[in-house]
Amino acid sequence: MAKVNFRLVMPERELLATEADMVVVPGSEGDFGVLHGHAPLISTVRPGVLEVFQGSKAEQRFLVVGGFAEVTPERCTVLADEALPFETVTPEQLAERERAAERELTDASTDAEKATAQKNLAVAKDLRRAQAYYASR
Repeated sequence: MAKVNFRLVMPERELLATEADMVVVPGSEGDFGVLHGHAPLISTVRPGVLEVFQGSKAEQRFLVVGGFAEVTPERCTVLADEALPFETVTPEQLAERERAAERELTDASTDAEKATAQKNLAVAKDLRRAQAYYASR
């Protein structure tokens, strides 16, 4: 079976460049799997877990905060705002991220600050839910 060329890139560096049997991306309209030969697609990425499969096993997982995914029949590139290897993130770190976002919301004094803080809090909650779900798999 042909593999798909996959790249996970953040603004400051490339996190992963590999050949994979399948990549599952947390798209804004729902998770989608990318196999070799996939139809061309561009999607926004929502906070969640990105999985890289070799065979039928997810060999690598990443917590992603957002960004864009570009898919062609031969490759999948995810340009992530933030991405961390799943196994390096603890529930305590995500709980602290959520508490920091709650403090940021409490301290916000302008509408713009409040909107940013609310977005950061929603992202933190989404990441905690995703981490909890995938940690049990």
